[in-house]
Amino acid sequence: MTTSRLEALSDGVIAIIITIMVLEMKVPHGDGLKELRPLLPAFPSYIMSFFYVGIYWNNHHHLVHACTSVTGAILWATLHLLFWLSLFLFTTGWMGENHFTAVPTALYGMVLLMAAIAYYLLQQIIIRAQGQDSILKEAIGRDWKGKLSPALYIMAIAATLMSPRIAQAVLVIAALIWLIPDRRIERRLTMTGDLMIRSE
Repeated sequence: MTTSRLEALSDGVIAIIITIMVLEMKVPHGDGLKELRPLLPAFPSYIMSFFYVGIYWNNHHHLVHACTSVTGAILWATLHLLFWLSLFLFTTGWMGENHFTAVPTALYGMVLLMAAIAYYLLQQIIIRAQGQDSILKEAIGRDWKGKLSPALYIMAIAATLMSPRIAQAVLVIAALIWLIPDRRIERRLTMTGDLMIRSE
């Protein structure tokens, strides 16, 4: 499989996830603003999940562009990541419908944690396939964002025992850390391209 086909697969699945998430917000029968009130509890969870899915889409795009070829392990690692992203649909709806109570919020945090682990595994499998001198290895460096995010998700899961609102705040902070796209890989690819042009 080529990198373009892998990217097309991921783009398609993520587009479906986003589409189904918005379809879960049922259109009200009336035409007044008061008819929108039942949707208000679910809307914040939709916004947060939309941004999380967008963050993974953006960063997976950069990962794929750092690949020179796709191995079977990379393909399965991508499917593993997409599996956890697809569970955003269930946890987003459950958390929104129950007004961000403890158990749905904890499960949402668990899915985010597993997605972060899946992303890390995909990253490491790409590096292993391409070697320690690969563009990706040089680009991510110490990867402080990748290490901090799982810690924040674990903190949020634990915080649901005390206050779901604290847990939600931690999850928002984790999203804000990634809101600005991680440009390390993009910069490294640009530098490599410039070097190749100069050497010709």
